[in-house]
Amino acid sequence: MTVIHMVFFKFRPEITTTHTILRPRTPQTQNLSCIKDNRLLVGGPSITEPLSRSKGFEFALLSFHHDRRALEKYQASKEHHWVTSTYMLPYKEDLCRFDFEVEKEDEYMCCFGKAFKELEQVNVKGVDTPVEIDTDEMAG
Repeated sequence: MTVIHMVFFKFRPEITTTHTILRPRTPQTQNLSCIKDNRLLVGGPSITEPLSRSKGFEFALLSFHHDRRALEKYQASKEHHWVTSTYMLPYKEDLCRFDFEVEKEDEYMCCFGKAFKELEQVNVKGVDTPVEIDTDEMAG
């Protein structure tokens, strides 16, 4: 069962968004085997409007894991420790973490396995367009 891990970051006021502490993808963590299909995304700053709805959280991390054990392995890794202690902890004001398990029948929405391969981009007259896929086939 896939586990989704989300972390929202709020930096101290003196840290500017141009500081872009978390912006670069971190191959140190993204390429770990406990990250499902290398799916670890970092995004920000928030484009939520009005900004007050973001509760001051500026950046977010989203990662996918095979199961709870894989999430625990990710969090215990030296790579995760290095990234958090170097890029996040010295600058944070607050953070919010939320993890959940995706029900087996809903995993097709995460586009893993065969469905993920079918979603590869094709080039049509110079425009990237997603391949249409049969969602009933994905669920099977």
